[in-house]
Amino acid sequence: MSRTHSFASRLIGVLAVLALALGLNLQTAPRAAAASLTQITNFGTNPTGLAMHLYVPAGVKPNPPILLALHGCQGSGPYLYSSTDFAALADRYGFLVVYPSTNPGGSCWDVSSDQALTRGGGSDPVGLMSMITYAEQHYGGNPDAVYVTGESSGAMMTNVMLADYPDVFKAGAAFMGVPYHCFYTGTVRGWNGPCAGGQVSLSAQQWGDLVRRADPGYTGPRPRVQLWHGTADTILNHNNLGEEVKQWTDVLGVSQTPSATDTPASGWTRTRYNNGAGATRVEAYSISGAGHQLPVQGSRMAADAVHFMGLDAAPSGGTAGALRAVAAGKCLTDPGTAAGTQQQIATCNGAANQIWTRTPSNQLTVTVGGSTLCLDASARGTANGTKVIAWSCNGQPNQQWQVNPNGTVTGVQSGLCLDVAGLGTADGTPVQLWSCSGGSNQQWKLG
Repeated sequence: MSRTHSFASRLIGVLAVLALALGLNLQTAPRAAAASLTQITNFGTNPTGLAMHLYVPAGVKPNPPILLALHGCQGSGPYLYSSTDFAALADRYGFLVVYPSTNPGGSCWDVSSDQALTRGGGSDPVGLMSMITYAEQHYGGNPDAVYVTGESSGAMMTNVMLADYPDVFKAGAAFMGVPYHCFYTGTVRGWNGPCAGGQVSLSAQQWGDLVRRADPGYTGPRPRVQLWHGTADTILNHNNLGEEVKQWTDVLGVSQTPSATDTPASGWTRTRYNNGAGATRVEAYSISGAGHQLPVQGSRMAADAVHFMGLDAAPSGGTAGALRAVAAGKCLTDPGTAAGTQQQIATCNGAANQIWTRTPSNQLTVTVGGSTLCLDASARGTANGTKVIAWSCNGQPNQQWQVNPNGTVTGVQSGLCLDVAGLGTADGTPVQLWSCSGGSNQQWKLG
């Protein structure tokens, strides 16, 4: 079922009424000021009276991606804007963020009714789709780059939107959610205690069949899914993470056996489920000891979600990706979130602290915990052995780098090469400036 056909069928019966009721409101609605959270009214079909806020970063890209960011129970769009790092990441990467709010204010999303669990069936998902369409039509949002994330009830709605509108979303990241349809009660905004308590367990195919029934007849590609949950969550039991994994691996046609398991941060267990081509289709994070409190502001969680979804692509004129030390086979890594930390090499894992963006002004930046820092020659040093650190971006020559055709990366101020100290190959080996020697420890590959 095509997205165009769905919208046409949904709107055709009310088009004349909307034209009379709204007149030119859509054309004359207030534009969101750059780098501000602005409420948008009259954004389209909205059966449950949701509120829409839109964040447009100052450096918004042409034809920008759209991120739909969904709050939890007792929350709101403005609260999610102020309590998470997604707006700061939008500043860095130039995408739009839609922050909806439920009605009544502070209520949970409707993830339990028949209307909500069917494409175009009504309730909250229809209003959310109207917000996305509005952002496309009035802010140049890219209909081929739409993503969704949410926490708690918003994570449940993330799974609902991915199931109801698989042709709309490219990927989603659900923090502390439950599988699609797990919260079903047949009532609007119902509470399903057994699901919340982690007592609902189905086979992978049963979970997958529920998703496939959300949009009957759809046979196109499905969005990639990232899932997060804390092991000490007392509101939505951690068992739901395993049920979500079963559901989405079945929907996306990949094995329930992880293709890779690692620990990208202390207490984090990440499992990846790849297709036959080696591309990760489902990714799950189990956070040891964490309660109902994800994503943690100031951590790398939101940045890792943005990276998984692909929203951290470089702005126009830039390049983004891992910066690989060729000899060691390791990646340049920011080991901390504080400015001044010496950079090092570590096993490449695709995490946000290994994703470097080469800007049009020849900076190399990394975004971790919502903060963007620049690769920097410490204290503007020009001598062999000068530490290479991450520091607040200031535009100085010691933060400008040439990525050269011969594989070296040289400091504009010093002319020295980015160098893995002592020809080291172990994780944690520091990176420094050194006279260019042609050595293999000075060979790098970006992207």
